[in-house]
Amino acid sequence: MTRVLEFIVAIILVFIAAIVVGLLMPSHGSIQRSLSISHDPHQTYDLLNNFRRFQDYSGPVLKAEDPRVQITVSGAPYGPGAKVSWSGDDKVGHATLTNKSGNLDPTGKGEIVWDMDGTWRGHNKQFTLTLEPQNNQRLTKVTWTYDVDYGWNLIDRYSRLFLRGDPDTLINYSLNDLQNTLASIPNVDYTKTPMRIVQTQAQPILFVSTQAPRTLDDVDAATAKAMQAIDAALKKLNVHQNGPRITLTTDYGDENYTFDVAVPIDATSLNVNGQTQDLTRLTAQAENAPGSTPASGSSSAPASGSSAGAAPAMTPGSVDSKGNLVVDGTVRAAMLPGGPALESDWQGTPAGIPLMRLALKAYSLTHGYTFDDTTHRYYDELVSLPNVAYDQQQFRVFLPLQGDVPPQTPEQASGKVGPLQPLNPAAWQTAVAAPAQNAAANNKPAVKKPVPKRKHG
Repeated sequence: MTRVLEFIVAIILVFIAAIVVGLLMPSHGSIQRSLSISHDPHQTYDLLNNFRRFQDYSGPVLKAEDPRVQITVSGAPYGPGAKVSWSGDDKVGHATLTNKSGNLDPTGKGEIVWDMDGTWRGHNKQFTLTLEPQNNQRLTKVTWTYDVDYGWNLIDRYSRLFLRGDPDTLINYSLNDLQNTLASIPNVDYTKTPMRIVQTQAQPILFVSTQAPRTLDDVDAATAKAMQAIDAALKKLNVHQNGPRITLTTDYGDENYTFDVAVPIDATSLNVNGQTQDLTRLTAQAENAPGSTPASGSSSAPASGSSAGAAPAMTPGSVDSKGNLVVDGTVRAAMLPGGPALESDWQGTPAGIPLMRLALKAYSLTHGYTFDDTTHRYYDELVSLPNVAYDQQQFRVFLPLQGDVPPQTPEQASGKVGPLQPLNPAAWQTAVAAPAQNAAANNKPAVKKPVPKRKHG
């Protein structure tokens, strides 16, 4: 009996000691981890200020614990109000992160705060991500902090001893995967580039697939030759150019540039060689190209093949394996698909357009926009007047987007970037001379200048 009483007393003493220790323990818990990432702080901030890439840098650690975990993005597309939720087994639990605030100053210093509501113990749970530029903004030190209040809940206070469990695991692995995610993004500065999400309309076009060495003169010569063929086809078909010249990029290689030169036209129905074809209803004809894989005319037309510039001899009026109408020689007709696209402007020589395409790609990747530049290719429109100086030409550069696309970029939503201005019809209605002739008339340098190569971080 004495031993039983001693045991009961011991339990009571342990219980009292546990209460006393719990009361003496801090009512707040915090854990912090840092990592220097080889990337620009502005891109790092943009990626963290929305949750559209959360699955790439925090998803792997959650899926390692529960492969069937569900991750859902909701709320605002960027900044305060953006949300991400995950739901899994008992080990992963469920939680919702809500972007509470975010700021980044011109020097690259910034902070993003995420409120957390989930199964982890405590309340007022919050992640704070602090960004500090290093090495002349070539590096970004990301400090990821988790804070939680326990109040007078003694069990919650004891859970402070386990902050090195789930919170620490999520932070450590997310930082490592954040670095890997950013490493796949071109490290280019797009902060001074106006970015817009626009809704483009499907339009009928005549185009020629071609290629040229990557110099301004060679590309201009190939473009001029393609435009001469298109101009002849316009007259033969008795249709008119209905928009600025378009260049669709197929392969921006290290030595050669493969692309399509296109012109919008004012008719969706064409009579070629006695056959009337509705361009909106074209379907691929595999028998015209034995051994080729038919492509969807609605999603990828027009499309240059590996033999661009050397089109097979096909009967005018027939439809090729990619769903394009054969007009005459190398000229084809098709519908250029419409839909959402990320757009920016460029003024200068065409040599700057490749870097603009790289900026569009980087911006899309940091903001979580989905794109496939193989089936929905980059393209640009020459929107300046024909008599403008060669180094003052104006272009609109587009990257078609897919999937869930927000209606506006953050810069559009804040009013920092205005709407896309209407086109001036004089930009194409008076554009009769070939590009190479225009360049010569505007004192274009005769030296062959290579188009800049890709620059990666």
